[in-house]
Amino acid sequence: MAFLLEILFEFFGELLLQVVVEALSEIGLRSAVAPLQRKPNVYLATIGYVLLGAAAGALSLWAFPLLFMGSHWARIGNVVVTPLLAGGCMAALGAWRRRRGQRVILLDRFAYGYLFALAMALVRLRFGG
Repeated sequence: MAFLLEILFEFFGELLLQVVVEALSEIGLRSAVAPLQRKPNVYLATIGYVLLGAAAGALSLWAFPLLFMGSHWARIGNVVVTPLLAGGCMAALGAWRRRRGQRVILLDRFAYGYLFALAMALVRLRFGG
């Protein structure tokens, strides 16, 4: 039972880290995008969000050099599951913003939130201790 609680705690720690970093990035991007009202190029945006996610992963390793997940298989599972959940959180945030009549940026969609979180998770997996 203690092992299961430990795995859940580690998993939610990684998820929380990715969602918080992604939300902070979304706030920063929202303020940077506000003056630019034209439609973004989706291909460039995709590359940009992947690079931003990788940079966020590198910065998160500076703050949290040790991964929250202990075993190798849990880390692999984290790379699969956590970006899906983080992308879902960003899609939910985008839906909430749409209902309130607020402007939605590309990061407020599942695919871009997923790519950001996947890049962040892969960098953390590769370079984390």
